[in-house]
Amino acid sequence: MALNICIMKKITAIISLLLIATVTMAQDGNAGINEATNQVKSYFATGTNLMYAIGAIVGLVGAIKVYKKWMAELLN
Repeated sequence: MALNICIMKKITAIISLLLIATVTMAQDGNAGINEATNQVKSYFATGTNLMYAIGAIVGLVGAIKVYKKWMAELLN
């Protein structure tokens, strides 16, 4: 009988802990959306600068190709 009471107390404690963990992990939907919005805003400036750098590199490569073609036509 004492063993059953001990087991019941353990089961009750485990269930209580699981319920507490579930409630504490729950998050308001608006809070999640606001957090995602803030993360996207924080990366936007960095992403913009990265796109400018990639555009500059692509522009330089294109300009070099055009220059080489012009020089090849002038020499022929």
